[in-house]
Amino acid sequence: MDEEKRTTQTIIRTKPSLKAAAEKAAREDGRSLSSLIEKLLTDYLRSKGYLK
Repeated sequence: MDEEKRTTQTIIRTKPSLKAAAEKAAREDGRSLSSLIEKLLTDYLRSKGYLK
């Protein structure tokens, strides 16, 4: 199975409190912040039928 390579950068602006909470959640899950955001977005898009 060929996994799609990560070649696109997406920049978002958030409240500092949201970033701090996300960093804490990522740390506790053993992930980077970027990895956590990618997982959450992937899970959401799959649940809505936008991704397989």
